[in-house]
Amino acid sequence: ELQTDGNRSGHLQNGELVFDPEVNEVVRIIAAQLAEIGDQFDKEIKARVVNDLVQHFLNENLSGEEITQRMSEAVEGLARAIPSDMEQEKAMLVLAMVLTKKIANTMPSLLQRVFSTTVNYISQQFHNYIVRMVS
Repeated sequence: ELQTDGNRSGHLQNGELVFDPEVNEVVRIIAAQLAEIGDQFDKEIKARVVNDLVQHFLNENLSGEEITQRMSEAVEGLARAIPSDMEQEKAMLVLAMVLTKKIANTMPSLLQRVFSTTVNYISQQFHNYIVRMVS
């Protein structure tokens, strides 16, 4: 339900899409905060990091797990440079999303693979954090 484009979030109930205004407002606020942080990080991520990840994604011999591990290593490396006053999980979540955007912009043909990898990575690493954030 977390939307970063400002669109309303909802869930299915009896096959119908139901919008919860309170949840939608919380998600909108969270999305705006994440987008602002992402804009700051976008300027700080060096092209070398993005290009290294592009090369890993282009390597068809690497499994999904190996690619996810490379994404994790890149995010963790970038997170070490984040100011300590920022929540580490939030910073890493935003870094993963910004890296995904930068990789897709660099090599659009990788969009599906990069998106799937990022969704898996976020699901594995940040599921509980996202649930706490939205609650």
